Amino acid sequence: MIDRRILLASVASLLSFAAFRWLRASPAHAAEKFEIEKTDAEWRAQLTPQQYEILRNQGTERPGSSPLLKEHRKGTFACAGCDLPLFSSETKYES
Repeated sequence: MIDRRILLASVASLLSFAAFRWLRASPAHAAEKFEIEKTDAEWRAQLTPQQYEILRNQGTERPGSSPLLKEHRKGTFACAGCDLPLFSSETKYES
């Protein structure tokens, strides 16, 4: 006869393992397809070296160096790489 606690622990272990595998696999699947797809050479030709480092290599700007710090025009900000809209000036955070 199977003890109920052992059965429940086994089921919980299997569910935890399945959830871990699903969560671990999700980002890889999400990263496979983008709306804009270009080769590395195309990105380098389109972007400045600083833009390329920030947008493609997850680099960062020096603190306080962004020209957008004092940007107050109305409108929608777009990505420098793909020109897709990012956010509205109405939601810009003033720190």
